[in-house]
Amino acid sequence: MTVLRHRSIPGTPRSVRQWAVAVAVAVSWLARPAKASAQVDYRNLDDDRPTRVEDAYPVERHAFEWILPWQFEAHTGSGWTQAVVPELSFGIFSNAQLGAKLAAAWQDLGDRSNWGLSGVRMFGLYNFNTESRSLPAVSLRLDATLPVGALAASRAQVAIKGIVTRSWGRNRLHLNAAYALNRVQRAAVVEGLPRWWVGAALDHTLFRQSILLVSEMFVTKPSSGLRSELGASLGFRYQLTTTTVLDLGVSQGLQRGRGPAPGITMGLSKAFAIRGLMGGSR
Repeated sequence: MTVLRHRSIPGTPRSVRQWAVAVAVAVSWLARPAKASAQVDYRNLDDDRPTRVEDAYPVERHAFEWILPWQFEAHTGSGWTQAVVPELSFGIFSNAQLGAKLAAAWQDLGDRSNWGLSGVRMFGLYNFNTESRSLPAVSLRLDATLPVGALAASRAQVAIKGIVTRSWGRNRLHLNAAYALNRVQRAAVVEGLPRWWVGAALDHTLFRQSILLVSEMFVTKPSSGLRSELGASLGFRYQLTTTTVLDLGVSQGLQRGRGPAPGITMGLSKAFAIRGLMGGSR
Protein backbone atom coordinates (compact mmCIF):
# COMPACT_ATOMS: atom_id res chain seq x y z
CA MET A 1 0.00 0.00 0.00
CA THR A 2 1.44 3.38 -1.00
CA VAL A 3 0.31 6.03 1.47
CA LEU A 4 1.82 9.18 2.96
CA ARG A 5 4.51 8.49 5.57
CA HIS A 6 3.79 9.12 9.24
CA ARG A 7 5.74 8.82 12.50
CA SER A 8 3.90 7.09 15.31
CA ILE A 9 1.34 4.37 16.04
CA PRO A 10 -1.86 5.75 17.58
CA GLY A 11 -4.92 3.96 18.84
CA THR A 12 -7.52 3.41 16.18
CA PRO A 13 -10.53 5.76 16.56
CA ARG A 14 -13.83 4.09 17.37
CA SER A 15 -15.45 5.48 14.21
CA VAL A 16 -12.73 3.93 12.07
CA ARG A 17 -13.11 0.55 13.80
CA GLN A 18 -16.84 0.66 13.14
CA TRP A 19 -16.25 1.62 9.51
CA ALA A 20 -13.76 -1.24 9.09
CA VAL A 21 -16.23 -3.72 10.60
CA ALA A 22 -18.89 -2.51 8.18
CA VAL A 23 -16.52 -3.03 5.25
CA ALA A 24 -15.65 -6.52 6.48
CA VAL A 25 -19.33 -7.44 6.76
CA ALA A 26 -20.00 -6.10 3.26
CA VAL A 27 -17.05 -8.03 1.84
CA SER A 28 -18.20 -11.23 3.53
CA TRP A 29 -21.73 -10.81 2.17
CA LEU A 30 -20.58 -10.05 -1.37
CA ALA A 31 -18.18 -13.00 -1.39
CA ARG A 32 -20.29 -15.81 0.02
CA PRO A 33 -18.43 -19.11 -0.52
CA ALA A 34 -19.56 -21.46 -3.25
CA LYS A 35 -18.52 -25.04 -3.92
CA ALA A 36 -14.84 -25.90 -3.68
CA SER A 37 -12.98 -25.48 -6.92
CA ALA A 38 -9.70 -26.39 -8.55
CA GLN A 39 -9.13 -22.77 -9.64
CA VAL A 40 -5.85 -21.18 -8.51
CA ASP A 41 -6.55 -17.46 -9.01
CA TYR A 42 -5.56 -16.95 -5.39
CA ARG A 43 -1.93 -17.59 -6.38
CA ASN A 44 -1.81 -14.52 -8.64
CA LEU A 45 -0.16 -11.70 -6.67
CA ASP A 46 -1.34 -8.27 -7.82
CA ASP A 47 0.49 -5.12 -6.75
CA ASP A 48 -0.68 -4.10 -3.25
CA ARG A 49 -2.88 -7.18 -3.08
CA PRO A 50 -2.10 -8.05 -0.37
CA THR A 51 1.54 -6.90 -0.43
CA ARG A 52 3.42 -4.36 -2.51
CA VAL A 53 5.34 -7.02 -4.50
CA GLU A 54 3.53 -8.70 -7.42
CA ASP A 55 4.26 -11.79 -9.49
CA ALA A 56 5.33 -11.81 -13.13
CA TYR A 57 2.11 -13.20 -14.59
CA PRO A 58 -0.58 -11.06 -16.26
CA VAL A 59 -4.33 -11.62 -16.47
CA GLU A 60 -5.26 -14.36 -18.95
CA ARG A 61 -5.95 -13.34 -22.53
CA HIS A 62 -9.47 -11.85 -23.02
CA ALA A 63 -10.13 -12.05 -19.25
CA PHE A 64 -11.05 -9.15 -16.98
CA GLU A 65 -10.14 -8.79 -13.33
CA TRP A 66 -12.05 -6.35 -11.12
CA ILE A 67 -10.44 -5.48 -7.76
CA LEU A 68 -12.14 -3.55 -4.95
CA PRO A 69 -9.73 -2.89 -2.05
CA TRP A 70 -9.97 -0.88 1.15
CA GLN A 71 -6.85 0.56 2.84
CA PHE A 72 -6.23 2.08 6.25
CA GLU A 73 -3.08 3.71 7.62
CA ALA A 74 -2.39 5.52 10.89
CA HIS A 75 -1.32 9.15 11.24
CA THR A 76 0.56 10.93 13.99
CA GLY A 77 -1.68 11.48 17.00
CA SER A 78 -5.25 10.37 16.34
CA GLY A 79 -5.43 10.87 12.58
CA TRP A 80 -5.68 8.30 9.82
CA THR A 81 -6.05 7.81 6.08
CA GLN A 82 -8.54 5.49 4.44
CA ALA A 83 -8.77 4.76 0.74
CA VAL A 84 -10.79 2.80 -1.79
CA VAL A 85 -8.92 2.09 -5.03
CA PRO A 86 -11.06 0.16 -7.55
CA GLU A 87 -9.02 -1.41 -10.34
CA LEU A 88 -9.90 -3.04 -13.65
CA SER A 89 -7.42 -5.12 -15.70
CA PHE A 90 -7.84 -6.79 -19.08
CA GLY A 91 -5.73 -9.46 -20.78
CA ILE A 92 -5.40 -7.68 -24.11
CA PHE A 93 -3.43 -10.54 -25.69
CA SER A 94 -1.33 -13.48 -24.60
CA ASN A 95 1.17 -12.52 -21.88
CA ALA A 96 0.03 -8.88 -21.71
CA GLN A 97 -2.48 -6.87 -19.74
CA LEU A 98 -3.69 -3.29 -19.48
CA GLY A 99 -5.35 -1.76 -16.44
CA ALA A 100 -6.50 1.36 -14.63
CA LYS A 101 -7.04 2.44 -11.01
CA LEU A 102 -9.09 5.27 -9.56
CA ALA A 103 -7.96 6.28 -6.06
CA ALA A 104 -10.38 7.91 -3.60
CA ALA A 105 -9.07 8.87 -0.14
CA TRP A 106 -10.35 10.26 3.15
CA GLN A 107 -7.92 11.84 5.64
CA ASP A 108 -8.47 12.73 9.27
CA LEU A 109 -5.69 15.15 10.30
CA GLY A 110 -6.86 15.80 13.85
CA ASP A 111 -8.00 19.40 13.41
CA ARG A 112 -9.48 18.92 9.96
CA SER A 113 -10.34 16.28 7.38
CA ASN A 114 -9.86 16.02 3.63
CA TRP A 115 -11.45 13.75 1.10
CA GLY A 116 -11.46 13.40 -2.66
CA LEU A 117 -9.75 11.72 -5.56
CA SER A 118 -6.05 10.95 -5.25
CA GLY A 119 -5.25 10.46 -8.92
CA VAL A 120 -5.81 8.03 -11.77
CA ARG A 121 -3.25 5.35 -12.58
CA MET A 122 -2.97 3.49 -15.88
CA PHE A 123 -0.60 0.59 -16.40
CA GLY A 124 0.51 -2.12 -18.78
CA LEU A 125 2.40 -5.35 -18.09
CA TYR A 126 4.13 -7.71 -20.52
CA ASN A 127 5.47 -11.15 -19.59
CA PHE A 128 8.50 -11.96 -21.74
CA ASN A 129 8.67 -15.61 -20.80
CA THR A 130 6.83 -18.19 -18.74
CA GLU A 131 8.97 -19.81 -16.09
CA SER A 132 10.99 -22.82 -17.26
CA ARG A 133 13.44 -25.19 -15.63
CA SER A 134 16.37 -22.92 -16.44
CA LEU A 135 14.80 -19.44 -16.46
CA PRO A 136 12.42 -17.54 -14.15
CA ALA A 137 9.34 -15.69 -15.34
CA VAL A 138 10.27 -12.11 -16.25
CA SER A 139 7.90 -9.17 -16.86
CA LEU A 140 8.12 -5.45 -17.46
CA ARG A 141 5.47 -3.03 -16.22
CA LEU A 142 4.88 0.64 -17.08
CA ASP A 143 2.74 2.91 -14.84
CA ALA A 144 1.47 6.44 -15.47
CA THR A 145 -0.39 8.54 -12.88
CA LEU A 146 -2.57 11.54 -13.71
CA PRO A 147 -3.09 14.42 -11.22
CA VAL A 148 -6.86 14.08 -10.97
CA GLY A 149 -8.45 15.23 -7.72
CA ALA A 150 -7.64 17.40 -4.72
CA LEU A 151 -5.46 14.73 -3.09
CA ALA A 152 -3.48 13.83 -6.21
CA ALA A 153 0.18 14.54 -6.91
CA SER A 154 1.22 17.96 -8.19
CA ARG A 155 1.95 16.58 -11.67
CA ALA A 156 1.77 13.42 -13.77
CA GLN A 157 4.36 10.69 -13.21
CA VAL A 158 5.68 7.71 -15.14
CA ALA A 159 7.46 4.69 -13.64
CA ILE A 160 8.96 1.47 -14.96
CA LYS A 161 9.13 -1.81 -13.04
CA GLY A 162 10.93 -5.11 -13.54
CA ILE A 163 9.36 -8.29 -12.09
CA VAL A 164 10.91 -11.76 -11.63
CA THR A 165 9.19 -14.91 -10.30
CA ARG A 166 10.88 -18.23 -9.50
CA SER A 167 9.08 -21.34 -8.17
CA TRP A 168 10.06 -24.49 -6.32
CA GLY A 169 7.41 -26.86 -5.05
CA ARG A 170 4.69 -24.92 -3.24
CA ASN A 171 6.94 -21.90 -2.79
CA ARG A 172 7.69 -18.91 -5.02
CA LEU A 173 10.16 -16.04 -4.77
CA HIS A 174 9.30 -12.68 -6.36
CA LEU A 175 11.64 -9.75 -6.96
CA ASN A 176 10.36 -6.29 -7.97
CA ALA A 177 12.30 -3.10 -8.73
CA ALA A 178 10.63 0.16 -9.82
CA TYR A 179 11.91 3.61 -10.76
CA ALA A 180 9.97 6.83 -11.40
CA LEU A 181 11.17 8.72 -14.46
CA ASN A 182 10.22 12.12 -12.99
CA ARG A 183 9.75 13.69 -9.57
CA VAL A 184 6.87 15.64 -8.04
CA GLN A 185 6.86 18.45 -5.48
CA ARG A 186 3.72 17.12 -3.78
CA ALA A 187 3.06 13.38 -3.63
CA ALA A 188 -0.41 11.84 -3.91
CA VAL A 189 -2.07 10.90 -0.63
CA VAL A 190 -2.50 7.33 -1.88
CA GLU A 191 -1.34 5.44 -4.99
CA GLY A 192 1.59 7.79 -5.56
CA LEU A 193 4.75 6.63 -7.29
CA PRO A 194 7.89 6.69 -5.10
CA ARG A 195 11.20 7.84 -6.55
CA TRP A 196 12.28 4.19 -6.48
CA TRP A 197 11.59 1.02 -4.56
CA VAL A 198 12.90 -2.56 -4.40
CA GLY A 199 11.03 -5.47 -2.84
CA ALA A 200 11.27 -9.24 -2.37
CA ALA A 201 8.41 -11.55 -1.41
CA LEU A 202 8.13 -15.24 -0.57
CA ASP A 203 4.81 -17.06 -0.84
CA HIS A 204 3.63 -20.53 0.08
CA THR A 205 0.52 -22.30 -1.25
CA LEU A 206 -1.88 -24.35 0.85
CA PHE A 207 -3.63 -26.13 -2.00
CA ARG A 208 -6.24 -27.97 0.06
CA GLN A 209 -7.38 -24.76 1.73
CA SER A 210 -7.05 -22.61 -1.45
CA ILE A 211 -4.87 -20.18 0.54
CA LEU A 212 -1.71 -18.34 -0.40
CA LEU A 213 0.50 -17.00 2.41
CA VAL A 214 2.96 -14.23 1.53
CA SER A 215 5.63 -12.19 3.33
CA GLU A 216 7.76 -9.38 1.93
CA MET A 217 10.42 -6.80 2.69
CA PHE A 218 10.95 -3.62 0.70
CA VAL A 219 13.02 -0.46 0.57
CA THR A 220 11.50 2.70 -0.88
CA LYS A 221 12.52 6.31 -1.44
CA PRO A 222 9.61 8.80 -1.52
CA SER A 223 9.18 11.19 -4.43
CA SER A 224 9.59 14.15 -2.09
CA GLY A 225 13.31 13.40 -1.71
CA LEU A 226 13.22 12.19 1.91
CA ARG A 227 15.44 9.38 3.14
CA SER A 228 14.84 5.82 2.02
CA GLU A 229 12.55 3.67 4.18
CA LEU A 230 12.52 -0.02 5.09
CA GLY A 231 9.25 -1.89 5.58
CA ALA A 232 7.70 -5.35 5.73
CA SER A 233 4.28 -6.86 5.02
CA LEU A 234 2.37 -10.07 5.67
CA GLY A 235 -0.75 -11.23 3.91
CA PHE A 236 -2.88 -14.01 2.50
CA ARG A 237 -5.18 -14.65 -0.44
CA TYR A 238 -8.14 -17.02 -0.21
CA GLN A 239 -10.22 -18.45 -3.07
CA LEU A 240 -13.85 -17.90 -2.04
CA THR A 241 -15.45 -19.06 -5.30
CA THR A 242 -14.24 -20.12 -8.73
CA THR A 243 -13.90 -16.47 -9.74
CA THR A 244 -13.62 -14.53 -6.45
CA VAL A 245 -10.57 -14.07 -4.21
CA LEU A 246 -10.37 -12.40 -0.80
CA ASP A 247 -7.07 -10.80 0.28
CA LEU A 248 -5.89 -9.32 3.58
CA GLY A 249 -2.54 -7.73 4.40
CA VAL A 250 -0.75 -5.78 7.14
CA SER A 251 2.38 -3.63 6.76
CA GLN A 252 4.83 -1.92 9.12
CA GLY A 253 7.99 0.18 8.92
CA LEU A 254 11.14 -1.42 10.35
CA GLN A 255 13.11 1.72 11.28
CA ARG A 256 12.59 3.40 14.61
CA GLY A 257 11.21 6.91 14.23
CA ARG A 258 10.70 6.73 10.47
CA GLY A 259 9.55 4.50 7.67
CA PRO A 260 6.13 3.35 6.43
CA ALA A 261 3.38 3.65 9.05
CA PRO A 262 1.38 0.58 10.15
CA GLY A 263 -1.34 -0.21 7.67
CA ILE A 264 -4.10 -2.68 6.80
CA THR A 265 -5.48 -3.59 3.41
CA MET A 266 -8.44 -5.82 2.55
CA GLY A 267 -10.18 -6.48 -0.73
CA LEU A 268 -11.93 -8.68 -3.24
CA SER A 269 -10.94 -9.55 -6.78
CA LYS A 270 -13.38 -10.92 -9.34
CA ALA A 271 -12.40 -12.53 -12.66
CA PHE A 272 -14.87 -12.51 -15.56
CA ALA A 273 -15.11 -12.49 -19.35
CA ILE A 274 -17.35 -10.87 -21.94
CA ARG A 275 -18.36 -13.31 -24.65
CA GLY A 276 -18.26 -10.72 -27.44
CA LEU A 277 -14.60 -9.94 -26.70
CA MET A 278 -13.40 -13.54 -26.58
CA GLY A 279 -12.70 -13.79 -30.32
CA GLY A 280 -11.42 -17.14 -31.51
CA SER A 281 -9.96 -19.95 -29.47
CA ARG A 282 -7.34 -19.23 -26.85
